[in-house]
Amino acid sequence: MEWTSVDLDNCPIVRALDVLGNRWTLIVLRESLNGVHRFEDFLHHLGVSPSVLSKRLREMVDQGLLVREPYREPGGRERHEYHPTQKAWELYPVLVGLMQWGDRYLGDPTGPPVRLIDSVSGQPVMAAVVPSDAAVCSPADIRVEPGESLKLREADRPD
Repeated sequence: MEWTSVDLDNCPIVRALDVLGNRWTLIVLRESLNGVHRFEDFLHHLGVSPSVLSKRLREMVDQGLLVREPYREPGGRERHEYHPTQKAWELYPVLVGLMQWGDRYLGDPTGPPVRLIDSVSGQPVMAAVVPSDAAVCSPADIRVEPGESLKLREADRPD
């Protein structure tokens, strides 16, 4: 069998792009998987308009990528946090692959802004296609370290 025999109506890549094909979906997903959960924090980190963010979060909840959970600050009104679901966590390798492809072909000449390190082995993490029984890193075991381009930018910032 060849991929060319798979009809577009039955193509899993086409179906995935129907859910993930918007730039902001992947960026919001990146932030969520890295610990950003509150609307105001997404706005601050992303610089996106509130209307675009509201629409994207609603769509991601509807698609089962995020779960909306209420919280209330003391003396404040009820608000919501957005936490990644298992379905979202299973996209982590896809985001790592996109990041590493972007670093390789479109990256800052001084190097990547961040590096992913396996906390267990201390080795850099890379996205790869491997046999199903191969050892893999859990996202919980991966730490993000600043890369050279981020270190240079931080050093150039005035205090």
